[in-house]
Amino acid sequence: MKTLTIGKIRGLQQCATPGGKFAILALDHRNNMRRLLHPENETVTRPEEIMAFKQDVLDSLGAVSSAYLLDPLYSAGQAIANGSLPGGRGLLVAVDASGYSGDPTARQSELLEEWSVEQVKRMGTSAVKLLVYYHPHSELHSTIEALVQQTAEACRAADLPFFLEILTYSPTAERGKLPGREKQDVILESAEKLTPLGVDVLKAEFPLDIQEFGDFNAWQSACRQLSQASQVPWILLSASVEYEIFLQQVTAACLGGASGVAAGRAVWKEAVNLNGQARMEFLTGTARERMARLTSLVDALGKPWQDCFEAPSPDENWYKTY
Repeated sequence: MKTLTIGKIRGLQQCATPGGKFAILALDHRNNMRRLLHPENETVTRPEEIMAFKQDVLDSLGAVSSAYLLDPLYSAGQAIANGSLPGGRGLLVAVDASGYSGDPTARQSELLEEWSVEQVKRMGTSAVKLLVYYHPHSELHSTIEALVQQTAEACRAADLPFFLEILTYSPTAERGKLPGREKQDVILESAEKLTPLGVDVLKAEFPLDIQEFGDFNAWQSACRQLSQASQVPWILLSASVEYEIFLQQVTAACLGGASGVAAGRAVWKEAVNLNGQARMEFLTGTARERMARLTSLVDALGKPWQDCFEAPSPDENWYKTY
């Protein structure tokens, strides 16, 4: 186990519940948000619509999560400036450009232009999040690994925790997605290869195709294998699955060693089709209850992130070399 530095410890403390579990509300969507708001033609989506929706979610869900994952375009700076972000909750900010470039069988992830870890640090955030599309045997695997290392080094210099989100894909054009057992193998191998590169927390897909493997014991076993493959704590992303399914996945994940969740569309996606009072009623009612239930669940069943690291022992001179 690695030993964390003071700044990274403080950032993870801010993002977690008092029990050391992560219940993060994910709201950093950009391209997906454009498609959700105008599925018939995403190009007509205006920035003001995206900002207004994210503002509604933040206002409605309040302090029922342990932290918020926001994007720099439409939510992070805005939420701080208008006071909608609770001061007692953690803030993670994305540094990745939305989506990917290149061929679908060789996906290139990139950093957002004119944005950096240093700027994330300056705005007072708790942690950095980078999303990468990755297959350990794609022609771009070494390029993605270099991007992860580059971001890890910037986070080390800023002493900010580094949350890495990995989205796997098929490197074969004939298949739209990875089939059952192969999906599990790729998720596990991706964790093995990328988490040693300076990552502090892994944000992972559910490590099994639930369409092919419906047995809860198989789910839990796959999550245990992911806990063994990852060298750092891991949290489960929701991937837009239905909430009740996600709740079962979270239970299996936490029983299998996960340290929490980053929940997005599974919590709030129905609200994009609502407006005005109907939207606010859904968000303050159903969505808020969903997030609160997830927070209680991970707090009860999740593995504390502290269990995955050695605790430092600073003496009276620690600050001299910090």
